[in-house]
Amino acid sequence: MDNASIKDMLLDIQESKLEFTVTMTGKESKRVNGLYKPESREILLHNKNFKTDNELIYTAVHEYTHHLINEENIVANGGREPPHQARSHTNYFWAKFHALLEVAEEKGYYKIDLSSSPELEELTKEIREKYIVPNGRLMQEFGKKLIQAHALCEKSSIRYEDYLDRVLQIPRTTAKTVAQVGTLPTEDADLGFDNMKIVAGIKKPDERAKAQEAIKSGKSPDSVIAMMKKKASETDPKTKLEKERDRLTKTINELTHRLEFVEESLASL
Repeated sequence: MDNASIKDMLLDIQESKLEFTVTMTGKESKRVNGLYKPESREILLHNKNFKTDNELIYTAVHEYTHHLINEENIVANGGREPPHQARSHTNYFWAKFHALLEVAEEKGYYKIDLSSSPELEELTKEIREKYIVPNGRLMQEFGKKLIQAHALCEKSSIRYEDYLDRVLQIPRTTAKTVAQVGTLPTEDADLGFDNMKIVAGIKKPDERAKAQEAIKSGKSPDSVIAMMKKKASETDPKTKLEKERDRLTKTINELTHRLEFVEESLASL
């Protein structure tokens, strides 16, 4: 593949109205496989890192995801490019990246084919059957036992929080999450503990059912989380910016007061 064909492939996966370039550097890098420069809209691919086009395409789609999100942010800010955040690999990023990979698979550009390695295929089956599913069942039983312990603490006039902190010595947030998992149907243990945590955190039964089906159909955890957040985040750009302004103003005021306190404390020493 050359630079032009990679760019054409990316545009076929999802159109972008924001101009960008693709450059294979001809180099090898131990730090990164690729890089996206938002200021210059450049996608750099260290192609000496890859043995196959499939590996190259994976990284190209990864960097293109950064570009598409950059484009979305510019549109959301009325055509102005916002300051770029240090943390770019957010839940939304991974969800969008995985969605683009699915399109790339559908169009025949990319594939993750375990059948090409029978040993890996067998190991994957073993990991799922011997570790992921049993761990889900174990944590589900753990959750039920914590619910039972909570009830016994109340019956014995023992503070459950103190019981968690100093008897079981487990974080309260962990106990809360595990207890939620304990309320799920037995068959949900097949989802695995981490996916069970996502499902257990969804209150509405219809949305919970959608999440369960999405996980069973092969959607990544990040994709499921983003799907559940989608409705809550659908606000117009002006309202979103106004809320961010209010939040930043509050933070600045709090930091200003803290700075004044620190300066006064230093002056008194």
